[in-house]
Amino acid sequence: MSASSVRATVGAVSKRKLQPTLAALTLIPSAVNKIKQLFKDKPEQGGLKVGVQTRGPNGLSYTLEYTKTKGDSVEEVVQDGVRGFIEEKAQLTLLGTEMDCVDDKLSSNYPVIIQ
Repeated sequence: MSASSVRATVGAVSKRKLQPTLAALTLIPSAVNKIKQLFKDKPEQGGLKVGVQTRGPNGLSYTLEYTKTKGDSVEEVVQDGVRGFIEEKAQLTLLGTEMDCVDDKLSSNYPVIIQ
């Protein structure tokens, strides 16, 4: 699914027309399938929370957690039946990125962020 086909909508201000915008995070079909598979074992969870942590040589690494509620997440992304929440600290870092699921020796079984 290309980034141009996934859209979010900004809330309307009085007498203004709604303007479509790009989603903060786009899920590639393999990531959608993998996340759905992961949630089969955890039906009580509401979505996947994406954040960033300070560490490593570039200063940031991505975090993925199961979550029941939106909590301190600012942005909610819903695509193909999968709910994702983006933490406030991660919003600018993740804006316009894609999430994919790659099964290889280094990153098997987990969705990965691609910029």
